[in-house]
Amino acid sequence: MLFNELGLSAELLRAVEEKGYKEVTPIQQQSIPLVLEGKDLLAGAQTGTGKTAGFTLPLLQHLQNSPANRRSIRALILTPTRELAAQVAESVRDYGSHLPFRTAVIFGGVSINTQISKLRNGVDVVVATPGRLLDHMQQRTIDLSKVEILVLDEADRMLDMGFIRDIRKVLQALPKQRQNLLFSATFSDDIRKLAADLLNSPVEISVAARNKPAELVKQVVYPVDKARKRELLSYKIGSENWKQVLVFTRTKHGANRLAQQLSDDGLASAAIHGNKSQTARTRALSDFKANKVRVLVATDIAARGLDIDKLPHVVNYELPHVPEDYVHRIGRTARAGREGHAVSLVCVDEGKLLGDIEKLLKSKIEKEVIPGYEPDKRIKAEPITQGRGNRPSGNRSKKPRSQRGGAPKKAGGQQRRRDSGKQRRAS
Repeated sequence: MLFNELGLSAELLRAVEEKGYKEVTPIQQQSIPLVLEGKDLLAGAQTGTGKTAGFTLPLLQHLQNSPANRRSIRALILTPTRELAAQVAESVRDYGSHLPFRTAVIFGGVSINTQISKLRNGVDVVVATPGRLLDHMQQRTIDLSKVEILVLDEADRMLDMGFIRDIRKVLQALPKQRQNLLFSATFSDDIRKLAADLLNSPVEISVAARNKPAELVKQVVYPVDKARKRELLSYKIGSENWKQVLVFTRTKHGANRLAQQLSDDGLASAAIHGNKSQTARTRALSDFKANKVRVLVATDIAARGLDIDKLPHVVNYELPHVPEDYVHRIGRTARAGREGHAVSLVCVDEGKLLGDIEKLLKSKIEKEVIPGYEPDKRIKAEPITQGRGNRPSGNRSKKPRSQRGGAPKKAGGQQRRRDSGKQRRAS
């Protein structure tokens, strides 16, 4: 099906054409007509399926068809991470390039005053992370009383990161009469409960089996000793001339160390994780997209929502503790119908992690031993420690926020650090 068969306005179709898109993806084909009809939606979609356009295009058409008397926040999109918020806001601006609507993106790690100034000037669409949005609500620098459409993007990850209480506080500030769209990669019991509380007679759609990786991703496991992983990675990148490589580690320290080692090998590399400033994260991602940086080393939370056009290679330098995170990782490649390459460097310690992933996928991943890098069979498996920064998703502290960070801070200081603090704990 083509975009011009969905009943979208001429302005939106022009923007879609300028982006180079003609045919809709399955999630877009299902979601766009339903959102245009004003239905609440519970949508199951993996990353890379085109879901952002699936809610952005009809959202903008709704605003276009029912203009407000004055500029006010009429659409709110919540995302789990800063990077995803920035990506979604960029899509809203691109698809709305021929419409008069203003968009603001709100997340932690950057000056709140700049955001306040933009909100005061009036915006139609806000894309935000929950923590920083609560900062604005508490400082009364944002008015959500006129919101007509609420979107929760990657709701499963927001719940994993412990944002459920923040989300419920946001919901209390919204008008009861509104359209709600919930997008999630998985439909866990917690997601079902949230949907029951949030959605009004929703239509449920799903475009892929639960936790099914993109079909166009070629997956391969290279068994290798832990001490030789970096050497093998450098060899593969250099010998096969990989141009853009997104590499995942389990910890922030590991990401920093690997990026430095690869740079020492002559491969321009940068790390991106929760301890990096937002400026540093933005610069690293921009350099990677512009091919100034060849290798981007990331933790799971920092990479959530990264939308890198035509990304050819994803490498699991270390397997994740949570099998579902493997699916999210390799979903960074093979987007928009393109083929992708997902490599996992697996040492003897990670045998159980690999088994859990294959159990989730219900299939074995192809294994290939690289000559010269055969694992030493004399090395015995050792337990993989799970420190504070790399616990499995969902095992967050249940203590109240005030009891997690030491002594209470003055009003504003603690709030302004909420987003970055959550991501530091999670990534």
